[in-house]
Amino acid sequence: MATKPPAQEEIYAAIAGLRRVSDAFRKRREELALSVGLTEGQWGVMEEIATLHFMPSMFAKNRSSSAAAVSKTLRQLADKGLIRSSLSKADGRQRDYELSAKGEKILQTLRAERERAIAEIWRPMDRDTLLTFTTFATTLADRLETYPNKET
Repeated sequence: MATKPPAQEEIYAAIAGLRRVSDAFRKRREELALSVGLTEGQWGVMEEIATLHFMPSMFAKNRSSSAAAVSKTLRQLADKGLIRSSLSKADGRQRDYELSAKGEKILQTLRAERERAIAEIWRPMDRDTLLTFTTFATTLADRLETYPNKET
């Protein structure tokens, strides 16, 4: 059975809804980070450091950021006493980063608040609706990521 393509106004309504979700998600993350005295970017760096596989250059590349911006964020986190760095035992030209006890505590607070939000916002949703959304979001992301970037 063939499906009917969406009307133009339905597409625009979907784009508006996606923008609203995206804005709300970004705003909530910013508010959560600010509640513990961080920026969203600093939170992201701390999460990556916690994985124990943090490499500033790879982090910058994956986030489409500059090495200088990541270095600045690392200095800010160190100045706040949230991370420590040392020369790498494996390669003396590199630095290893780890969370301080204070940094661990802040990250635990952020994770607990994130889990609380998930419990209140996501868990009450109907499973089928969530699975449909996941399929849609994945398909949309795939299409956006592979859409040709035509430079003029």
